[in-house]
Amino acid sequence: MEHLHTVPSLAAGLSALPGTANAFASTQAAWRFFANGRVRLPDLVAPLHDAARTALPPNGDGYALVVHDWSSLNYPRHRRKRDQATLSHDRDRGYELATALLVETGAGRPLAPLELRLRSADAVYSTRLPAPATDATRLDQLLPTLRAIDALGLPVCAVHVIDREADSVGHYRVWQADGHRFVVRADDARRLLWQGRCVLLPEVVATLAAAGAFADCRSVQIQGSPARQWVAETAVVLERPARPKQTVGGRRRPPVPGEPLALRLVVSQVRNTQGTVLAQWLLLTNLPASVDAATVALWYYWRWQVESFFRLLKGAAQQVEQWQQATAEALAKRLLVAAMACVVVWQLAVSPQPAAAPVRRLLVRLSGRQLRRGVEFTAPALLAGLMVLLPMLELLTQHDPEELRELAQQALPILRPPNSG
Repeated sequence: MEHLHTVPSLAAGLSALPGTANAFASTQAAWRFFANGRVRLPDLVAPLHDAARTALPPNGDGYALVVHDWSSLNYPRHRRKRDQATLSHDRDRGYELATALLVETGAGRPLAPLELRLRSADAVYSTRLPAPATDATRLDQLLPTLRAIDALGLPVCAVHVIDREADSVGHYRVWQADGHRFVVRADDARRLLWQGRCVLLPEVVATLAAAGAFADCRSVQIQGSPARQWVAETAVVLERPARPKQTVGGRRRPPVPGEPLALRLVVSQVRNTQGTVLAQWLLLTNLPASVDAATVALWYYWRWQVESFFRLLKGAAQQVEQWQQATAEALAKRLLVAAMACVVVWQLAVSPQPAAAPVRRLLVRLSGRQLRRGVEFTAPALLAGLMVLLPMLELLTQHDPEELRELAQQALPILRPPNSG
């Protein structure tokens, strides 16, 4: 409950609810919980798995998206965090957070994180056991994650959505052989076999555009302006050897040949009203033809939900980069508790119950946040409003409304200047 709010950037710990224990005791209890060796990450993620199964629509299309992404957590002034890892360069130190977020296909709403991994200098703290080795690459960590998600027994087929850094022919072959469905954004420099010729992806796109293969699918918004999404599709084959980036003895590993892999190339373009291409995504997928190209493009568009999750953990709400836990293990435990708070807000945001809409309006009022015209609520506003509502409800268990009114009347003369009326 104490994580169900937005934390100011100067907050060193949790904000205590107005209960019988004081704020210091509440904070100490939380710190003892996160430092307790008997509290295990696989146990803390179990409620998130249950929430994911419950939140999946019963009459959906038989698919759900699992969006994979990584985000760095930086603590440049936190000297007590001595297990921080080196990230992008020697002066970039912190922890690397990996997330597998379950997203519903129809409206693209986030449901729950299925797996979290936090890499430090000494270990990777993971909700999945065994945890990956610290020197395992991001992509090499994915196959065990894909298998673990399949083992959860979700009532749908998981489609794994990953950004451009997952464009690896070697990993495509492994995932395909293991029976996993994926949608990955391809690199513009990708060379593949198309219509009997070995060509670069931009050449394929140019030929499709010249042949009028793009279809207008839907209206979209880009940077607040209206636009249209155009989609084209063609069949391609990846037949070149994989080129691993890892080195052995200081030398890069040799290319690894493999069987030709037939995939679908879906090209998604966002164009303005004049027809100018404002953005473009080149997507490789092994989804069956029953999932049309427009749907594949829409599913990749829902990938932005994982970025919203990271923002909710960082500056927009939970202020994870201000947390004072001294170890990555304690941080990982608290991240899972914070993720539960995010799930509560996501569920409230889409609840069809008649009382849900008035509650959302109430929470926005309690949050005191200014929203853009036409926006009824945001997840950070709901979190902020909940933190006002929860203490109110806690107070009402200790004081009746009449007693609170009397206390307020006694305090008001102190707050008002004399003869103010």
